[in-house]
Amino acid sequence: MNAPNHQWQRPVPYTTRPIGTFHDTARDAFARSYPETPHTLRHTLGHHPLLELEALAALAEQLPATSVEYNRGDLPIGVTGKPGATGLTIGETIRQVAKAESWAVLKHVEQVPAYRALLTDLLDELQAEIAVKTGALLTPQAFIFISSPNAVTPYHFDPEHNILLQVKGTKVMTQFPAGDPRFAPDTAHESYYTGGPRELAWDEAYMDAARPFPLGPGDAVYVPVMAPHFVRNGPSSSISLSITWRSTWSYGESDARAFNHWLRQRGFVPKAPARWPASNRPKAYAYRILRKLGLAGRG
Repeated sequence: MNAPNHQWQRPVPYTTRPIGTFHDTARDAFARSYPETPHTLRHTLGHHPLLELEALAALAEQLPATSVEYNRGDLPIGVTGKPGATGLTIGETIRQVAKAESWAVLKHVEQVPAYRALLTDLLDELQAEIAVKTGALLTPQAFIFISSPNAVTPYHFDPEHNILLQVKGTKVMTQFPAGDPRFAPDTAHESYYTGGPRELAWDEAYMDAARPFPLGPGDAVYVPVMAPHFVRNGPSSSISLSITWRSTWSYGESDARAFNHWLRQRGFVPKAPARWPASNRPKAYAYRILRKLGLAGRG
C-alpha cells in the first residue's frame, strides 16, 4: 500500500459549485482540532442538485458495480461480515429509500466529473488547514450515503481523514477513541490493511466511552483516521456526503500496520504504530521494500 505520488489537482469548474460552504467558525474549529480530535462543523451545502434523490439514483445506475454497496438497514450495531441484501436494485433502493429498510453507499463518486468538482470545491476551503498539520492532501475521494428511517451502519473504522456532511434527514454518529486497542485491537487494524474487513467486533461495554454526534441538515462531523464508529439514522430517510483524503502520515500508519502483520505471522509481537504527529517511517519503508521485493502483499 504505497502512498500515491499524485497530489490535489483542480478539475474544470462547473456552474453549480458552492461558494463558502463551510462557515468561518467551522474552519476555525477544524484548524484547532484536525487531525486527531472529532468535532462538529456547520455547512451550507443544502439543496444541492447533485444530492437530490433522483440525481443520486441516476448516479448509482451509471457507476460500476464495484462503486456501489447496498444492504439491509435493520441491523444491530455489531455484525460479522457484510450484511445481507434486500432483493432490490440500487436504483429501486434509492428511489424507495423511505420504505426500503436499507442503506446504500455510492463510492468514489469523484470518478464522475460533476461530483469531483463538488469534492474539489469543498476540500479547497480546508486545504490550507490540512497542509499545516499533515502536509499535502492526497487521494481525495467522496462517498454518498442514502439511508432508510432508523437504518444502522454497523460498528467499523475507515482509513481516511473524513468529514461527513448531513444533507437531508437526521442521524447520530457515535465515535470511539482512535488508536485505542480496547475499541479496535491491533490485530483488527493489521487484518484490515492486509485485505480483511472494516467491520469490528462490538461490545455493549464500549458505550461508557461513546461520543455521540447528532446530525441534522447543515451539520457535519470530522472523523479521525481509523476512529471506530457506528451510525443510527433518524425517523426519516437520510442523505449524507462524506469527503475524505489521505496524508503521508496516514499512509505511513497503514503500511506500518501491514508490516506488523508480516512480523506477527513470523512469531513476533510488534509494537503498535504511534498516532499523529509521531512518525512511522521505519516500519512503513520496511513494508514498502518487502512489497517491491514480492515478499509481502495484501491477504
